[in-house]
Amino acid sequence: MAFQQSDIAFPALSAAQIEAWRAIPPAVASDCMNRTQVMKAAIKPISPDTILCGQARTVTTMVGDCGPICALISSAKPGEIIVVDAGGVEDTAVWGGVMTEEAVQRRLGGAVVDGAIRDVSDMRKAGFAMFCRAIVPRGPHHGFGGTIDGLASIAGVPVRSGDIVLANDDGVVVVPLERSEEVLAAAQAHLLKEEGWIRDIRAGRRIPEMFSIPAAK
Repeated sequence: MAFQQSDIAFPALSAAQIEAWRAIPPAVASDCMNRTQVMKAAIKPISPDTILCGQARTVTTMVGDCGPICALISSAKPGEIIVVDAGGVEDTAVWGGVMTEEAVQRRLGGAVVDGAIRDVSDMRKAGFAMFCRAIVPRGPHHGFGGTIDGLASIAGVPVRSGDIVLANDDGVVVVPLERSEEVLAAAQAHLLKEEGWIRDIRAGRRIPEMFSIPAAK
């Protein structure tokens, strides 16, 4: 099997930093990046109320090949999120139950697959946080190749290893690592502002008044 691995080193966020990000909904993070960095709506969790929060490890794989993904699972660190560019192909799964078992044993933070997976019952039982484009029984081959830790395009979003992956039932947002402090501060301020809006609405204020929108007659 042939695959390339980029020589990349990124600063790992502290446990306190990850915990601060865990309080930020993906929608708020995207709002603070001018509504950008949002993966396509086809990428959804396999179970409701699933949350992802961690740093990405990227892998781009040839169509229908899980080899590079297996290699990355075996070397990724606890808490890291495996983010897979599988070309958006929906007819062949590139992730299954055996891979999930190792990911769980290594305490990885979850995965996002722009492509198909299978053995979702096993994933649900294991409580593994998986977001994907499709589910299909057909399994992958091993050995066509791919790239680990390179710049990847995942469902319309550029992702680098080390970037922050946030996901919930709404979908997936990626915060570039170099913008993490800026976006986190903006998101925390935005949440406080939203809390004020909710208090005002419950006190009887109307949305058109809050946002200077002409009211309907």
